[in-house]
Amino acid sequence: MIKVNALGDACPIPVVKTKNAIKELGGSGVVEVSVDNEIAVQNLNKMAKQKNYEFSYEKKSDNEYIVTMGVNAESKADTNINVSTTQKDEISLRETIVVIDSDKMGDGDEEFSKTLLKGFIYALSSQDIPPAKIIFYNTGVRMTTEGSQSIEDLKVLANAGAKIYSCGACLNNYGLTEKLCVGEVSNMYDIAGYLLNADLVVRP
Repeated sequence: MIKVNALGDACPIPVVKTKNAIKELGGSGVVEVSVDNEIAVQNLNKMAKQKNYEFSYEKKSDNEYIVTMGVNAESKADTNINVSTTQKDEISLRETIVVIDSDKMGDGDEEFSKTLLKGFIYALSSQDIPPAKIIFYNTGVRMTTEGSQSIEDLKVLANAGAKIYSCGACLNNYGLTEKLCVGEVSNMYDIAGYLLNADLVVRP
């Protein structure tokens, strides 16, 4: 059995931690996950149904739930055929660009919106196939510079092959030119060209 402590972790960290633990099993086994809210339980239940894992949970208190997932030979085999090599090759040939033009995701509560964007970048770094490019402009450049809590996740994406670009004029406007921590400086002419030639543009 592998035990995962996801107490206090924001979405999608409990799901990603659980997926990583299941990979560590190397075959049949059980993963026990501690989470602190019902939404996390529901997300894990959804994953279990998609992957044909056994699922159960126990509510210990209002702030603690113990989720148990059982992986058998059949469900483990199912995880190995999610995306074939051919499909991965086809997907990787597509020019998918993620555009991040703010240090927040959505227009709700400011701190929560920042947490959402951090979670999105973390989730992006946990995908099997990274986007071809991630472009940051306007206040989005705060995510690639000193003080950002997403630098390590962006480095994971860069190491996986994603090209990361930050708008030079935007860095200059916010006094961040000398504080870039990951990726390269780009300009609006090149950014316009990247977007025009993309097969898919994603803006969270």
